[in-house]
Amino acid sequence: MPHSPSTRPSTSLAKVIGAGVVGTTVEWYDFFLYGSAAALVFSKLFFPSADPLVGTMLAFLTFSVGFVARPVGGIVFGHFGDRIGRKKLLTLSLILMGGSTFLIGLLPTYATLGAGAAAALVALRFVQGFAIGGEWGGAVLLVAEHGDRRRRGLWASLPQAGAPAGNLLAALVLWILSVTLSQEAFLAWGWRLPFLLSAVLVAVGYWIRVSVDESPAFRQAQALAEAERAADAGPKERAPLLQVLSRHRREVLCGMAARLVENISYYVITAFALAYAADTLGMRRDLVLGGLIVANACHLLAIPAFGALSDRLGRRPVYLTGTVLMGAFGFVMFPLLETRDAVVVTATLVAGMVVHALMFGPQAAFFAEMFSTRIRYSGASFTYQVTNIVGGGLAPLIALYLLDRFGSWQPIAVYLAAAALVSAIGVLLARETRGNDMDDEAPVRRRTDGTEPAPGALTAPLG
Repeated sequence: MPHSPSTRPSTSLAKVIGAGVVGTTVEWYDFFLYGSAAALVFSKLFFPSADPLVGTMLAFLTFSVGFVARPVGGIVFGHFGDRIGRKKLLTLSLILMGGSTFLIGLLPTYATLGAGAAAALVALRFVQGFAIGGEWGGAVLLVAEHGDRRRRGLWASLPQAGAPAGNLLAALVLWILSVTLSQEAFLAWGWRLPFLLSAVLVAVGYWIRVSVDESPAFRQAQALAEAERAADAGPKERAPLLQVLSRHRREVLCGMAARLVENISYYVITAFALAYAADTLGMRRDLVLGGLIVANACHLLAIPAFGALSDRLGRRPVYLTGTVLMGAFGFVMFPLLETRDAVVVTATLVAGMVVHALMFGPQAAFFAEMFSTRIRYSGASFTYQVTNIVGGGLAPLIALYLLDRFGSWQPIAVYLAAAALVSAIGVLLARETRGNDMDDEAPVRRRTDGTEPAPGALTAPLG
């Protein structure tokens, strides 16, 4: 159906995608840079008096603070993103993330400030998590709501690709520093450079983001809401999150379950495996970082490929394949890492990232299509972010504990397999969303295959 003049998009889809991808890349660069630094140097800089293993665990514990903050950011940004628009909140998230990352680069260490240095690190990490909690929902929705439904899996997956792009950039910068600086120089001042570089990247991302328009679907929903308020039609709307929790419990629970192994496996592969290969297996850090760079490059390509595949096969079949393969992957990954062969280790990391992309590729469209426009930012963000508390935020810490407690990688593989089982059940119980309309113009829209959308995914105006 054509858009009314007030809601017709004036920004090209390519420009919207560019704003989503560039901004997301910058924010995930900041977020993942912290994870890499936690694995490599933070234990020595902020917890030097602790046993090396305990110091690494404490560094990963500060890493997990960001994941506790992400649901808070998702709720706050989701609420206002559904009320005043996606674009404004996305710009704010970028500023918060960039500012906190830049300040981490200026932080005094334990040698200068004592325990206060770790406290300041935790506070800035919380701001990072809060900002990234609002980033994901806004970025994918801005693209998904601009694009057409036949290729929504592809379009929505492109901001998702900003995650490996950001991690790739962070790993690349750290790798360059690791091969150009001595260990002493890197620990003394070199680790600060990637964090300070964030200021330049944020400036570029901000310039691109402020130039795009609000999504037509949101403007349409906002116009409808204003018309209803003017006519005093229907009861007063509750907060978007309350509507999500009362009307979309099935979608939220299935989405959270589906996300569990995707979230855990990513940080086991990219954060824990980095520390495991370097500290436990004694591999050179530059070789492990090089393998991670190659893996993230392949991940970057695989995400849109599987997003596009979900446009043809459906979100559930592609996602389910990823959960099953990831459940088995842990039992293969660690024996291959233990070869200590750089080529084998790189190939292993690549395989893990490709399997992960089977879930991450269709995920943005899958979650966005579960909710109607007026509550979509809140619904998708809450579903995506809450899992981080028990998922990715604790994954490196749990993996380290299991390794220390049992002296073997096998319990970690079982941990991954158990998470995969939960996710597979969530996907099987979820409704297929491919083809759901994202406009709130009509009470019910038919999917592209001619069938009615599932009851939990109707796009009828709420109020």
